[in-house]
Amino acid sequence: MSDTQTLIENRPPSVATLFLERVAATPDAEAYRYPVPPASGEGPDDWKSLSWGQTAERVFAIAAGLIELGVQPEQRVALSSSTRVEWILADLGILCAGAATTTVYPQTNADESAFIVSDSESRVLFAENAEQLAKAQEKRAELPELTHVVVIDAEGVETGDWVLTLAELEARGAARLEKDPDLIKEKVGAITKDQLATLIYTSGTTGRPKGVRLPHDNWAYMAKAIAATGLISAEDVQYLWLPLAHVFGKVLTSGQIEVGHVTAVDGRVDKIIENLPVVQPTYMAAVPRIFEKVYNGVAAKARAGGGAKYKIFQWASEVAREYAKASQDNFRRTGTASAPFGLSAKHKVADALVFAKIREAFGGNLRACVSGSAALAPEIGYFFAGAGIHILEGYGLTESSAASFVNPGEAYRTGTVGKPLPGTEVRIADDGEILLRGPGIMEGYHGLPEKTAEVLESDGWFHTGDIGELSPDGYLRITDRKKDLIKTSGGKYIAPAEVEGQFKAVCPYVSNILVHGADRNFCTALIALDEVAILGWAEENGLGGKSYAEVVADPATVALVEGYVKQLNEGLQRWQTIKKFRLLPRDLDVEHGEITPSLKLKRPVVEREYKHLIDEMYAGTREA
Repeated sequence: MSDTQTLIENRPPSVATLFLERVAATPDAEAYRYPVPPASGEGPDDWKSLSWGQTAERVFAIAAGLIELGVQPEQRVALSSSTRVEWILADLGILCAGAATTTVYPQTNADESAFIVSDSESRVLFAENAEQLAKAQEKRAELPELTHVVVIDAEGVETGDWVLTLAELEARGAARLEKDPDLIKEKVGAITKDQLATLIYTSGTTGRPKGVRLPHDNWAYMAKAIAATGLISAEDVQYLWLPLAHVFGKVLTSGQIEVGHVTAVDGRVDKIIENLPVVQPTYMAAVPRIFEKVYNGVAAKARAGGGAKYKIFQWASEVAREYAKASQDNFRRTGTASAPFGLSAKHKVADALVFAKIREAFGGNLRACVSGSAALAPEIGYFFAGAGIHILEGYGLTESSAASFVNPGEAYRTGTVGKPLPGTEVRIADDGEILLRGPGIMEGYHGLPEKTAEVLESDGWFHTGDIGELSPDGYLRITDRKKDLIKTSGGKYIAPAEVEGQFKAVCPYVSNILVHGADRNFCTALIALDEVAILGWAEENGLGGKSYAEVVADPATVALVEGYVKQLNEGLQRWQTIKKFRLLPRDLDVEHGEITPSLKLKRPVVEREYKHLIDEMYAGTREA
């Protein structure tokens, strides 16, 4: 048995146990950094730190406070907050009390939030602020199990029997620990690996979301398996901004506890560009939309700098892609990432002119980024790889505790999601569906045995619903969601995500695109443009001062996008080409339910919302 296998097979029953071990091993080492906005509201944030020992003090107080409120092992405690250090403290407090965390996105409306809190039978709710508390108060009559709400940011909040502040909860817990100092150690010691740790509700595209039951063993396995990949070390600084209510954000906290590195936590997406040079992370995880935005932003800046600057950027982009492809091919053959002399010389020039500035914008210390949640367009991946921002794509689902595959460091291959984590098995079914088995797979859907049986076989194989291909040496390439594959009326199968990804690499103005064509005799697309990028273009092209809706309705904008659609079509098979498209009057967003909080497209919602535009594109054709 290898050291890796031993490490994974001898894992402790819970991340709560790992947390206690981490605190004992490095109590004075820095654990978390978090921003404190200036009192005046003006100027940069002040970043504060917590050591592992200080973290434990707060976590244990929260855990003891929950026990004081009557929370029993495996009972659910809901957490509705954006990504901030208190989210992590509350989650660890819940786990150390032996209870289970129900995660709720702060963007979720009152009706769906109430459904999740009620369906999970959560006893206590951590609410980030007055806004999150108001949702619970509005639906209080529907939440008989909910005995208390703990508010993290108490500004403008009235406390009472039902509502208390996080500071009050911690004070109650600290008082209990004075009388019973071994309470938390005993609670953590009693946790079994099969005990429920987390309930994450998947944002379903239709109907109510399903609660995915993830026991403690899932997270303990993830912690050990992520450490075993060798991708992170104790010297790392992680920048964590992803929604912690999402499994991708949540799994990053497990790996950190095992390895013991620093994590800088700030979920404000509008602060990412500002925070990167301050935090100077060595690694961070993100979703493809962030890399697309950065790429579009760099392209727009170059264009605004005039024709010569833009030509240099376009040349450098091609050099980046060629260099990345050559380096990866060479690594595959020889184990060394190098490129031919002539290309390396061009790359050196492009690096000085363009790439060094991009790395600087990411903080200057970034060793690697992990991308997940949706497919990254390979051309965008190659661009960043050539620029020295190494994006390691990974793959997993809520039902598999997030990380089932990840690209292996230097041996990463753009366009694939890498190899399975140690201890995870994979096979491809006859119809191309990816099946997974291993310690990361969920226990099942909460209270839905029939739904569980549809995806989880008795021998442990989980049906992902994704279609993929495995290379002879074990790299996985995702081609599409099984249910999203389009079959045209001519019988041809098309993977819309593949076409959409290629368009994002071609058009620097796109924000979201949906390719449609099921049971039709040609493909069409609904395209939403990136507001900042297209308004910048409008300013330079005689459309300054117009609103976003006016700009996208203008014939000049339609003609601009049409040029990119033609460019896309040149690289596609005839049956994949986009024959018609429509520009949407606004970008897709979470608030309208068109994309998930992890920025994934909800196809049925978008197709329903813009059915009139789709019908318009097929009007007059044979199937209309």
